[in-house]
Amino acid sequence: MIKLFKRFFHSKVETGDQAPDFSLSSHEGKTVRLSDFLGKKCVVLYFYPKDDTYGCIAESCSFRDHYEVFKEKGAEVIGISSDSPESHLRFIQKYKLPFTLLSDQSNQVRRLYGVPSTMGVIPGRVTFVIDKKGTVQHVFNSQFNPKSHVEQALMILRECNPC
Repeated sequence: MIKLFKRFFHSKVETGDQAPDFSLSSHEGKTVRLSDFLGKKCVVLYFYPKDDTYGCIAESCSFRDHYEVFKEKGAEVIGISSDSPESHLRFIQKYKLPFTLLSDQSNQVRRLYGVPSTMGVIPGRVTFVIDKKGTVQHVFNSQFNPKSHVEQALMILRECNPC
């Protein structure tokens, strides 16, 4: 009952919760749902503030540089921001990102997951590690240490092996 109450009011998604399903457009214009990965792969879902900004470049390129390790561990990396699919495509092309970026222009999924804003203005930077069953195994929130999101996700994949 408490989890249902939390979902209704869009409270923060926490470790042990079932990750809420969503449907968003990718940089390729395709519809992607979290449920597309259930039973197949773990998902490292990272919310970031904005394409082509310093911290977001560092974070995304760190995910890029470790992408093969994520794949070896059975995980898919997916980034979400409020940027348009066209902006995501330019960002992917510019930095040769090998994973999917999703456009949450209405911030509906950001609210659904309870990703906070920094100082009420800057969209938050939060990473969720979700296992094959859709259970959140880890949540990491750090606006000002973007590369640590990759380190945290890899630590969970290595130590807990949820995939």
